[in-house]
Amino acid sequence: MLSGWFIALLSAAYVGLLFAVARFGDARADAGRSIITANVYALSLAVYCTSWTFFGSVGRATSGGLSFLTIYLGPTLMLLCVGVIIKMIRIAKAQRITSIADFIASRYGKSQLLAGLVTIIAVIGIVPYIALQLKAVAASLDVLFDQPGHTIRLWGIDSTLLVAGVLALFTILFGTRHLDATERHEGMVAAVALESVVKLVAFIAVGVFVTYGMYGGFADLFQRASVHPELAGLLKLDGARAGTWAAMILLSALAIVFLPRQFQVMVVENVDESHLKRAVWLFPLYLLLINIFVLPVALGGLLHFGGQGVNPDTFVLTLPLSQGAESLALLVFIGGLSAATGMVIVETIALSTMICNDLAMPALLRSTWLQRQKQGDLSGLLIGIRRVAIVLILLLGYIYFKAAGEAYALVGIGLISFAAVAQFAPALFGGMYWKQGTRAGALAGLLAGFGVWLYTLLLPSFAKSGWIGNGFVEHGLFGVEWLRAQALFGLSGLDEISHCLWWSMLANIGAYIAVSLLTEPDALEAGQAERFVDVFRHAQQAPDTRLWRGNASQTELATLLERFLGPVRARQQLGSYARSRRVSDWRSLPADAEFVHFAETELAGAIGSASARAMVSSVTREEDLGLEEVLDILDEATQVRAHSRELEAKQQALEAATAELREANERLRELDRMKDDFISTVTHELRTPLTSIRALSEMLYDDPKVELDQRRRFLGIIVSETERLTRLINQILDMAKLESGRAEWTTGEVRVGEVVREASEALGALYREKGVRLNLDIAEGLPAVLADRDRLMQVVVNLLSNAVKFVAPLTGTVAVVVARAENMLRVSVADNGPGLTAEECGVIFEKFRQGGNTMTDKPQGTGLGLPISRQIVEYFGGKLWVESTPGNGATFIFTVPLTQAAPDA
Repeated sequence: MLSGWFIALLSAAYVGLLFAVARFGDARADAGRSIITANVYALSLAVYCTSWTFFGSVGRATSGGLSFLTIYLGPTLMLLCVGVIIKMIRIAKAQRITSIADFIASRYGKSQLLAGLVTIIAVIGIVPYIALQLKAVAASLDVLFDQPGHTIRLWGIDSTLLVAGVLALFTILFGTRHLDATERHEGMVAAVALESVVKLVAFIAVGVFVTYGMYGGFADLFQRASVHPELAGLLKLDGARAGTWAAMILLSALAIVFLPRQFQVMVVENVDESHLKRAVWLFPLYLLLINIFVLPVALGGLLHFGGQGVNPDTFVLTLPLSQGAESLALLVFIGGLSAATGMVIVETIALSTMICNDLAMPALLRSTWLQRQKQGDLSGLLIGIRRVAIVLILLLGYIYFKAAGEAYALVGIGLISFAAVAQFAPALFGGMYWKQGTRAGALAGLLAGFGVWLYTLLLPSFAKSGWIGNGFVEHGLFGVEWLRAQALFGLSGLDEISHCLWWSMLANIGAYIAVSLLTEPDALEAGQAERFVDVFRHAQQAPDTRLWRGNASQTELATLLERFLGPVRARQQLGSYARSRRVSDWRSLPADAEFVHFAETELAGAIGSASARAMVSSVTREEDLGLEEVLDILDEATQVRAHSRELEAKQQALEAATAELREANERLRELDRMKDDFISTVTHELRTPLTSIRALSEMLYDDPKVELDQRRRFLGIIVSETERLTRLINQILDMAKLESGRAEWTTGEVRVGEVVREASEALGALYREKGVRLNLDIAEGLPAVLADRDRLMQVVVNLLSNAVKFVAPLTGTVAVVVARAENMLRVSVADNGPGLTAEECGVIFEKFRQGGNTMTDKPQGTGLGLPISRQIVEYFGGKLWVESTPGNGATFIFTVPLTQAAPDA
């Protein structure tokens, strides 16, 4: 048996570690360096995995088989609805929401009555869940001390009560050390994320120990279980329980949002909406990992203990202890303690905030004592109320544990709480998406749903424990058969949770819709409905100050902030607000509608939106606006926004058109520059041969007696320059004809290999004169192509002429390859010249463009040869392109389609 002192010291050390992490997280947050990353946020959502998961899932698997998975399928499906959660977060940030009660109350006109009702439902509904954690920790202590089924006393105190006290103290230290106007507890979130890792490691460790240490793996366990008929059924899906599965999935999907602790970590504690992208897959992955070994541990416990009467909820502890693995048992205990403490800390912090803001504050606002404390700092009082609330919540959990907890397995207790918080769904979801939902409708729906839950689920749990009579369960209220608590209106055959869920949701949704349709919202409700439903339009805009009219005192509002936030915090917020309005001192700001909105928003973060509105109303004189006037203002604002969006769209279209015009203008400038270059080039190319022709002709004219050899040389030059001039003019005319579509084509079957040979022979003298090597590689048996032979000759000659221009004399090499490429004939002309840059490759086929610097090393020619060649090749269905890198030469390639003609001989 393990030493009680050692267990206590180990637990204290672990709790101390968590507290250190929390302090570090808070210190970083105060310094403006948050440690809440996407991973930390996603792991904090695993506070959903409480003692229920750590102990109770195994217990449920021993009787329900795979049905335990429903509790984890629901949250996974809900997280896929990212848009819904982002909308919640956006609303919470815009409205400075502090809790789920505050969220619902704020939507329906910041109603204190509604906030109080949600808080009462939450507290009553969550008390069984708190009892679940206490029961799990108490049961694990019983196992460790080898006294199952007996109440352990430490220092004469019931161990469960002592655990509740320690958890209360720890929660107070964690979450109520100071009043935070944002109600964020970054240190707590970091500690919860660490706890999530610890409980995952502990559960996987015991799962591996049982599956691979006590047995031979998954296959061995399942094989052994299949031999026993009562165990084999746990491995199968029971189609008869499809309705129960659907109810459990829906219930858990709602719980991941509406449990106060889940709303706290998912919505209130969110610091960056983008963190949801990580949570969408990391949290379901976490659920998968922590549940992989649930069924193996359950089967292992049933096989190992048989009919010894060991509580299945404690298998994760009793199995290691039965094998003498005390160190593993201690790790499992710490994992279970993490699961329990994480839930209790976050849940009680969320509930204490709701109790303080929505139950205690409204009572204080009506008290004469608070009126006498006008100049006092009440931030300490608020912290004190929350601390007392934490103690009371845990005490209620202990009382429920003693009254009814022993009659239920861990999972059963948790499902009671799930069904309670599911009652928030119609009012909250309806408020987010339906503007016609009213305060009266929300109140009616909550009361109806909560009443059904109370009658069909909570009271029967006390009856099952023997604390009250069970006549209303067995025979119906007042003996009326159709009022039987768990077979309401004759609906039988469902388990108690499914029965409660369907009837409570029917009553809740029906009352919410019916009463909302029969009632009209007031002015404040209408305004809030607009802000909630259309939050994505309003969140980035300043509040409409026309929705508040009246007179306010700047000093009274500042004093109000100091009372509830504390003087230091209030002055910081006032200074920040003044800077946002470009004023050095907040005292010079007018007490206008914007200042009132600022004060109410800051108070909402500390005492809730309903109490904040009441406090601001107590120091201002507000003029009531009629519903029609509010709707007119909202409608006008909507029209202004629509007009603004139209103007914005027009502006964007104008900017796009301007960009297109600017681009077109740049293109025109480029074309104009290219035209100037072309004219300059053509003028130069025309002038050069004309100058030579004129000079030589004049020499012959002036001196008719020039020697015969000299005369023959002069006339040869004149003929050569004339041919050059003719080629230049022909190229220009050729380009004009091709572009206008008036070019003449003589199409027939052409042997490209022959064309290449003829072109190379025609230019052979030029290549030999420069000392450039020309290599031909013409494949045998190539089919003919359908083209204009002269035009193809023009293309090949142009490419060979270009190549010889750019290679170095004596060392230059030009290689021509003619080959078949599928249904095309491919010709490539490669040189070992300087090559082309990427920019030159992109423009070289444009008219008037040439490689090289046009001012220094511009090659001879007009720059029309390549554009003409490309048009010729494309006319016959081919392509012409260049491949090159600077320093490695250039390869010009063109393809033309093949015909079915006979191949070359």
